[in-house]
Amino acid sequence: MLAYEVIVAGLGAMGSASIYQLARAGVSVLGLDRFSPPHEFGSSHGDSRITRLAIGEGAHLTPLAQRSQELWRHIEADSGETLLTQCGALMISSDETRAPVHGASFFSTTLEAARRHRIAHAMLDAQTIRSRFPQFCVRDQEYGYYEPEAGFVRPEACIRVQLSLAQRFGAHVHTSERLGKFESDGAGVRVITELGSYRARRLILAAGAWMPELLGPSFAPVFRVTRQVLNWFAVTENPDLFAPERCPVFIWQLPEGLRMLYGFPALDGPSGGIKIASEQDRVTTTADSVRRDVEEAESADFYRDYVAPNLRYLSAHRLKARSCLYTQTADFGFIVDVHPSYPQVLIVSACSGHGFKHSAALGEVLCQWGMQGRLPESFGVFGLRRF
Repeated sequence: MLAYEVIVAGLGAMGSASIYQLARAGVSVLGLDRFSPPHEFGSSHGDSRITRLAIGEGAHLTPLAQRSQELWRHIEADSGETLLTQCGALMISSDETRAPVHGASFFSTTLEAARRHRIAHAMLDAQTIRSRFPQFCVRDQEYGYYEPEAGFVRPEACIRVQLSLAQRFGAHVHTSERLGKFESDGAGVRVITELGSYRARRLILAAGAWMPELLGPSFAPVFRVTRQVLNWFAVTENPDLFAPERCPVFIWQLPEGLRMLYGFPALDGPSGGIKIASEQDRVTTTADSVRRDVEEAESADFYRDYVAPNLRYLSAHRLKARSCLYTQTADFGFIVDVHPSYPQVLIVSACSGHGFKHSAALGEVLCQWGMQGRLPESFGVFGLRRF
């Protein structure tokens, strides 16, 4: 058996950030993934992820988002690649009953976080939104929160670059190697895969939607895996309005009876279309049984109900569609906690649909746990005991 200081199982958003930070710190680390990341089987694909600083899921998350943006810039400097685009973010809501976004108080918590952490922002009324961003069909009673330093990151590039840098710093990365089980091994842990067996002082489990399978039935009530659908629709006119210079990322709390809506500018020019999606958290699935294809009828219904009433200059022509997975908790919070039976194992999940923007900073924290076996006291909010 080969011995390492730390093994990271799962090399998506959290895993790639962890192994990068560990290798950069000079730690002997092995990364394992059943696929070859970045890939389209989990939660960290689809060309883009929103990043924002004032976090509506909880103001306590804002420092992680701020630190992550700093780290993306450092990683860009190390790699020479573009990962973060700060095109601004627009969040639209009203005083009417609105579709929830990871909880009922998303908009007010966002505004609270911006004020508490002194994040640059502006409140916009419907008339101002129409003037600045005519692509959005806002209603008279709607208003917006605009954050100029927000934007999007490219998840596949972030993962690929961090894994590449990790290997440059000496990490071992084993892809297409499925983790079978782990067990206590004296003061450390033994990890058994379909290809071999490895020892380490500590193990970081960051397996995303495969976490329920790895942890066993007793953990099943904690995690909910849901299928999400991403659509890219063609631009029919005024393509300049969808360039990142003129189009922010957006999150829209639609009126009661609908789900929320979110989307992006044209990342790679209008020919690539505009990525728009919503979220569902009622129908569960598993990482191995999920239906990965997206039927044309799904996209047609989504365009009719969500896109056509709310955005101008986009056609019903679907350029592409993808499915992805959310691994969620009941409160849409993360889990970053030591396994109750194995103190050498750290459980890192679930991202709950908003984790990528925090992943770079979480990688730093997970690196410290891998080296010292301790989490910050503030991370008690991510503990398993709350369930």
